[in-house]
Amino acid sequence: MRNKSTRRVFLGELGIGLWAVGRARRARAGPSGDKLNVALIGVGGRGWDNFTAMRGENIVALCDVDEAHAGGAFKAMPDVPKFADYRQMFDRMHKQIDAVVISTPDHMHAIMTLAAMQLGKHVYCEKPLTHTVAEARRVAQAAAKYKVVTQMGNGGNALAGSRQTVELLRAKAIGEVREVHVWTDRPGSYWRNALDRPTDTPPVPKTLHWDLWLGVAPARPYHPTYLPAVWRGWFDFGTGALGDIACHSCNTMFWGLGLRDPTSIEAETSEHHKESFPAWSRIKWQFPARHGRGPVTVFWYDGGQKPTGDVLDGQSPGDNGVVFVGDKGRMRINGRYQPSLLPEKDFAGYTPPPKTLPDSPGHHEEWIRNCKNGDLGLDYMSHFGRAGLMTEAVLLGNIPVRTGKRIEWDPTNMKIINAPELNELLDMPYRQGWKP
Repeated sequence: MRNKSTRRVFLGELGIGLWAVGRARRARAGPSGDKLNVALIGVGGRGWDNFTAMRGENIVALCDVDEAHAGGAFKAMPDVPKFADYRQMFDRMHKQIDAVVISTPDHMHAIMTLAAMQLGKHVYCEKPLTHTVAEARRVAQAAAKYKVVTQMGNGGNALAGSRQTVELLRAKAIGEVREVHVWTDRPGSYWRNALDRPTDTPPVPKTLHWDLWLGVAPARPYHPTYLPAVWRGWFDFGTGALGDIACHSCNTMFWGLGLRDPTSIEAETSEHHKESFPAWSRIKWQFPARHGRGPVTVFWYDGGQKPTGDVLDGQSPGDNGVVFVGDKGRMRINGRYQPSLLPEKDFAGYTPPPKTLPDSPGHHEEWIRNCKNGDLGLDYMSHFGRAGLMTEAVLLGNIPVRTGKRIEWDPTNMKIINAPELNELLDMPYRQGWKP
């Protein structure tokens, strides 16, 4: 079936979930510079940025449940097959696809990522890697099992400032790090938290496959308060400020300090709501000693909460930031992930450690090159082996945020020790008809 740019083919009512079908080219990926055959799931919003980054490769399929939101990418490539249902895309085109880029709301990350890896496809998935703690473990295990090239979309990982920060932490430039303070202005102007479910039921836009957008989440009536871009504050779809920002701002902490499994987590928050995250939260993780380094306490602040002035050595906190507190000084991360050592007078003339991490060709380009040369994951990439561990620890923070209860964590058995009734929050049941 040929597609014309002025024609839309809707077969959702037949259960096919296909927007339009066009011609696809086939090019085998290889080390000689051949183009990678890429399919993209979610091409509006952040998906547009990832679509743009993939234009130098061979894009063979586009998938989005909302034609209006995906309109820019759909119009840019009128002859590329277009789908609403990623399952139909995989059924029809899996032999033509080498790699998949996933830029959907959080609740659909794991099921799509697992489906792609089970087909032997390399995967680039936006952050946070998954919607739940248990999904993060499953996805990391699957990446190791299927031996595909993976990358989580925390682009700051590729910036020179991030790599310099890691080198400074590994060299103990500020001594033994005992505390890390991380803060963000999210939510607020980006989306709203502390919401109750709307009671009105406006009609579903004709360009939207609402049931496919819900995917694994429980059924509910359509409402524009859920999409696009405002789903992050809802438990069923997003992971709040932690999911949006922590995989960026906490990345160098996990990377440079070698952190992985916390022992306990607690939180203070504003008023709780049944289905959405609170307006603000302060969270504390305790990480144990490891690799000859001492324990670390991590403090998180969102929704207008910020660390005190003495943590910042009297500096203004600004809207977002990270401060590492060591026994010989502090290191603050701002802007383009650039580190500065504090107090400045104590580090005047400081000689940075030798460069140990390579410069990045770009976050997407690292993944593309490795897909072509078969390297499954280097120390400096956000492959799922690294990203899965970080996502687990980060998303554990949402359990005390949602419940107000301190938790003690057993990573080996994946259980909350002191409050076993909360273990059900480690995962989410998928809606009938959906399975990994």
